[in-house]
Amino acid sequence: MTLPTVLVADDDRSIRTVLTQALGRSGYQVRTTGNAATLWRWIEEGEGDLVITDVVMPDENGLDLIPRIKRLRPELRIVVMSAQSTLMTAVKAAQRGAFEYLPKPFDLKELLSVVGRALAAPAVQAAEAAPRSDMDERMPLIGRSMAMQDIYRVIARLTTADLTVMVSGESGTGKELVARALHDYGRRRGGPFVAVNMAAIPRDLIESELFGHERGAFTGATNRNQGRFEQAAGGTLFLDEIGDMPPEAQTRLLRVLQEGEFTTVGGRQPIKANVRIVAATHRDLRQLIRAGTFREDLFYRLNVVPIRLPPLRERAEDIPILARHFLQKSQQNGLAGKILTDDAIQRLQSHRWAGNVRELENLMHRLSALYPQEVINGEVINAELAENALHDDVPAVSGEGEGLAGAVERHIRQFLAASRDGMPMRDIYDRVIAEVERPLIQMTLASTKGNQIKAAAMLGLNRNTLRKKIRDLEIPVVRGVG
Repeated sequence: MTLPTVLVADDDRSIRTVLTQALGRSGYQVRTTGNAATLWRWIEEGEGDLVITDVVMPDENGLDLIPRIKRLRPELRIVVMSAQSTLMTAVKAAQRGAFEYLPKPFDLKELLSVVGRALAAPAVQAAEAAPRSDMDERMPLIGRSMAMQDIYRVIARLTTADLTVMVSGESGTGKELVARALHDYGRRRGGPFVAVNMAAIPRDLIESELFGHERGAFTGATNRNQGRFEQAAGGTLFLDEIGDMPPEAQTRLLRVLQEGEFTTVGGRQPIKANVRIVAATHRDLRQLIRAGTFREDLFYRLNVVPIRLPPLRERAEDIPILARHFLQKSQQNGLAGKILTDDAIQRLQSHRWAGNVRELENLMHRLSALYPQEVINGEVINAELAENALHDDVPAVSGEGEGLAGAVERHIRQFLAASRDGMPMRDIYDRVIAEVERPLIQMTLASTKGNQIKAAAMLGLNRNTLRKKIRDLEIPVVRGVG
């Protein structure tokens, strides 16, 4: 039985040696080279069952070599390695036909696993993967930590499919940036990207906002209005803070995902839904399902491909590159350039960052605007973090242990931030009161097994008042009790 042959191209001799030894011990024949020309000659001669290639080589970029290989030998699997561990590298590798992308430094066990899967995968005569000429080279996501590398690889795989994606993570981690990357580098990049924040729209207007309405559908509906689904036709619809979607809208959205069509509010004619949906939340949807405020069947329809964005404190190694990126953005906007000292970087890395990447970005812009000196040291960072320390002693966004006042304050800040970002914001007082009352009444009813008389006594409310609130807040009750 002939052993599979792995062709390795990397201009780093030590990497070639490590791979030769590891692959040899695993039962593979190995041929190595430090340039693309030799690798291409071997491929032309029909050698090799698998290619492992670096991106940066002295005579040719490994990514540029992939389309040529796929044209000549489309069945040949290609694994790309790169020290340029960015989202763009992962996306380009996937779109040009690579089987897998591995950032350097790589884990040998993972590489051997990838090799095994690549050689075992059935041969597929794939369509030619041509380089994209319209790809924006700007970095939508920044970071070289392993946590971010995993996200880059998932995004890269999803650029060739329209699967529904659920992005989770604390506020400020960059969930909309992930949604935009999925759109900008995916098959629907020629269509619109439409974002809607569930938390920033009054609950009674969400259905109209998403699905549109007909003239006369409700008081004040003097014209037919397109909803976000129609506006996003051919593109991507980003549903941010999906956990805040009211039950009626959840039912309508479930129908869209199941049937691929919807009707406007007051309309009868079904409209085909031609969108890719990316949803996002900072809340624990499974907890909301247990509380009865989020549909379990909708969760599974949305959670086809889950992407969890790590909080900044879990990828502190990315803070230096992020901080310098934001300082460069400030300089491009006309502010003076700044340099961070080593102790400034260390202080940034030790901070908890309750506001995550957004908090870091705001700090860098503030430093650029307010401080005259070019060099920013640790003392300046300490002073700024102390001056603006609103959440240093507050646990993460999960809400556990932060107290009712802290949770409400965090929620209100999100409303106000959405308003500053241009989202419509109305009836904030009623909205906040409703969001406090709803879980309070639901949990009280649960503790009394649906007995409204006992629940009213616990809450200090008149029974009729409680009934009205249950009806107004659309809280499900256990029939026949209390």
